[in-house]
Amino acid sequence: MQAGEPTKKKERPLRRDARRNRDSIIAAAAEAFAKEGVNAPLESVAKAAGVAIGTLYGHFPTRRDLVEVIATEKIAAWLEAAQRAADADDPWRGFTDYLEVICKLQADDRALSDIASTDTPLAECIESRLARIRELGRIIMVRAQEEGTLRADVSPDDMAIVIWAHRGIVAATRDAAPEAWRRHLALMLEGFRSERAHPLPVPSLNALHGAAGSAEQRADAQTICKVFGSK
Repeated sequence: MQAGEPTKKKERPLRRDARRNRDSIIAAAAEAFAKEGVNAPLESVAKAAGVAIGTLYGHFPTRRDLVEVIATEKIAAWLEAAQRAADADDPWRGFTDYLEVICKLQADDRALSDIASTDTPLAECIESRLARIRELGRIIMVRAQEEGTLRADVSPDDMAIVIWAHRGIVAATRDAAPEAWRRHLALMLEGFRSERAHPLPVPSLNALHGAAGSAEQRADAQTICKVFGSK
C-alpha cells in the first residue's frame, strides 16, 4: 500500500447503477485480497467486478481507500474475538481460543495479516480498533499467566511470532493440506502450558533486539510484535 493523506469523498447518494458497481468492486476486492493479499492487481479486481479500471478508481481513487473499506469488517470481527476471549470465564480457554480464531482468520484471508502488519497509517477508526486489539491481546495473555496455566516467561512478541510463523505454514500447505495449521498450533499451545515449562535458551525478540539491536532489527521486531500487543 502507498502512504498518503486520506482521500476526501463527497457525501452524496449514489445512483443505483453506481451503487451496484461499488458493491461489485468491494466484493471482488475482498475475494482478491483474501487470496493474494492487499497488493492484488486492481486491474484484476475491476475485471472480476465487471467494471472498467477507471470506474474502480472513480469510486476508490487510491488502493488505500479500497483497503480501508475491506479492512473495516475484518478488523471488527477480530476485535469481537479479542473481547470475547478477554471476557472468558476460563482464561486459558480464552487464550487458546483467541489464538485459534486469529490463525483461522489468517488462514482464510491473507489481507488480514497485511492490514495488521502494515506501517501505512489507516483510517482512524481502523487504527483505534487495532490499538484496542493489541491492548486486549495483552490482557488475554496476562489473565492466563495470572491463573497459572500459561508459562510466566511467555511475552507478547512470542505470541506474535506464532502468528508470523503461521503465515508461512498456511502459504506452504494451503493447497495440499489447508487444515495442517491446526496441528501445528495445537503443538505450539502444548508448549505454552506452565506445567510443561523449562528454561528457554534465549530471551524474547524485543529483549534481543531492544536497546542493543540495530535500527533495522528493532524495526523488524516491532513490525512482528505489534500484532499481539508488544511495544
